[in-house]
Amino acid sequence: MKTAKNQWLPSLASILSTAFLLTASLNHAYASEQANNLKAINLTSETVALNAIADHRSAKNISRNQYRHPKGTLAFFGLTSNMAVVEIWPGGGWYSEILAPVLKDNGQYYAAGFSLVAERTPNWRKNYQRKFETKLSKNPEIYGKTIVTDLSIPERPEIAPEGSADLVLTFRNVHNWMKGEYAQDVFNSMYKALKPGGSLGVVEHRAKPGTSLKDMISSGYVTEAHVIKLAETAGFKLEAKSEINANIKDTKNHPKGVWTLPPSLRLGEKDQEKYLAIGESDRMTLKFVK
Repeated sequence: MKTAKNQWLPSLASILSTAFLLTASLNHAYASEQANNLKAINLTSETVALNAIADHRSAKNISRNQYRHPKGTLAFFGLTSNMAVVEIWPGGGWYSEILAPVLKDNGQYYAAGFSLVAERTPNWRKNYQRKFETKLSKNPEIYGKTIVTDLSIPERPEIAPEGSADLVLTFRNVHNWMKGEYAQDVFNSMYKALKPGGSLGVVEHRAKPGTSLKDMISSGYVTEAHVIKLAETAGFKLEAKSEINANIKDTKNHPKGVWTLPPSLRLGEKDQEKYLAIGESDRMTLKFVK
């Protein structure tokens, strides 16, 4: 029995040693991967910063960097230049001007705009989309590799091939989807487009906690709790929050809702200096993972 016991002990020690080495190796590999990811994000951030002030952008759009913080926002969302990225409803292309050149060589930029074929798309949105697509076609050096898709619920829900995107981004759109009563459908579409482990980045005008659904829709300000609920219902998990787009000067109590503030300035010249002094809206910045 003594011999058998002595034979067993080295075997157990060997197993424990192997397990320890395997764990250490996995931890090292994970740490190395995280370090490489951080390095890629930092390198991409520098490219973002350069494109945010590049010649292909108008002075008007560049002036909004102070409110939109593209470098810090996209770094928070984990953007790297080799990703497949979908932007929902890019509008006039403010972020397209940054994302398209960052991704053109090693990644892929999908611009999921307003649908030109869906019956429910109003004419003003179709005109907006045509202007956006004209903008892309006039500068192939910047936008030549952009893939234009569309989003309209229920007719056109596919923003990119299923499971193809590393990152989906939406900037100040959730209130529009709520008004159209299809916000949950859009979050479902974003979830479907992402790879497992992919991320969703949301920037939205932030309402005070407890704001009613009716007031959210009329004011354009949405509570963080409501956005999180929409995302979690679709299957997402909240990973992190950032205050990079916060504005403590925004009282969120304006005659024309969020559109009272710049850049809209719906009141025209009335109290314009007051609202310019406030700046653009207070915004949540949320990162979710599939």
